[in-house]
Amino acid sequence: MTVYESDLPGVGKKFEIELDDGERLVIVTHNTGKREVYLKADADADSEKVFEASDRLARKIGTILEGAYFQPVQAEQVETMLADDTYLEWYGVSETAEVAGQTLAEANIRDETGVSVVAIQRGEELISPPTPETVLEVGDTLVVIGDREDCAQFEELLGAGLDE
Repeated sequence: MTVYESDLPGVGKKFEIELDDGERLVIVTHNTGKREVYLKADADADSEKVFEASDRLARKIGTILEGAYFQPVQAEQVETMLADDTYLEWYGVSETAEVAGQTLAEANIRDETGVSVVAIQRGEELISPPTPETVLEVGDTLVVIGDREDCAQFEELLGAGLDE
């Protein structure tokens, strides 16, 4: 995904985001705070206006899209960028996960991968913060924090995708 940013003198800024199917999402942020959202079939096509929103509404939509209001934790992996290269991610513990049945201390996750497990969702129960004695169970959703590379190492440790 590539994002192109350009100044619009006297208007604000324009952002063009390349989508996976070749389309482009265009967002114009006016100096007044108003946002206009357009869709282009490709880089050379004309833009078609999808909607416009006030500053307040645009910020509300943005927080919903970012996941601040609801984070669907049943997915295998969900991520939220906290800083330039720090992510908060959710991972499911599958039957093939190397860490299933181990305590956090036994799994040695921080030393092995660099990520820290900050919470565990187990059914309706939230374990936060987990202790070194907390046993990781199949079906748990682990909330971890780390940089992109560390998260990738953690995903390998979990064996993500091996049971599909």
